[in-house]
Amino acid sequence: MNVATFCGLCKGLSTPRAQSAPARASGLVLAGHLRILAKGPEQGSPVECTPPALRRLAPPLMHVGGSPRSAMSSEPPAPPQPPTHQASVGLLDTQRARNRSPSPLRSNVVPSPLPTRRTRTFSATVRASQGPIYKGVCKCFCRSKGHGFITPADGGPDIFLHISDVEGEYVPVEGDEVTYKMCSIPPKHEKLQAVEVVITHLAPGTKHETWSGHVVSS
Repeated sequence: MNVATFCGLCKGLSTPRAQSAPARASGLVLAGHLRILAKGPEQGSPVECTPPALRRLAPPLMHVGGSPRSAMSSEPPAPPQPPTHQASVGLLDTQRARNRSPSPLRSNVVPSPLPTRRTRTFSATVRASQGPIYKGVCKCFCRSKGHGFITPADGGPDIFLHISDVEGEYVPVEGDEVTYKMCSIPPKHEKLQAVEVVITHLAPGTKHETWSGHVVSS
């Protein structure tokens, strides 16, 4: 069917006498197709066959922030904010660590696992009891951690001391003069620890605590 035939049909259907309800609908459809054919694809533009009443508006694109943005927008995304709270907390912790006085226990290496009187073998206990008595000064001792170190009177490296090997009534503090015997630390037996430790002279001008919690001044 050519364009002239479509025009004739449209004119015939457009007269008031010949129009009925189905005819008018057919005329509208034919008129729409006629406009499409008259325009033709050779003009280089796509043909839109969907009636305007049936077209739906597509929702606008949403970016991360929640506001509408065009699909062709060249706006770069917002850079992520740095965690300022965590950085400030870490800075405060670093400053606090610097303000603290260094612990004397940190300058010595604590054996691992901790050698205690309970874990010591019977033969090692006998050998230590038969050994000589040494003298030294308590370098440091922490009751909560349960260990400390003794500086030998004749020099040499510091000797490890466990709380289970302290004899007597008082908790050792820095500066106390002590006597002790020595026992090798398993499994390599390369290092020594102090056993049978007895405080002979309390450090003057310091407070001492008994194992029961009573505090006295020396």
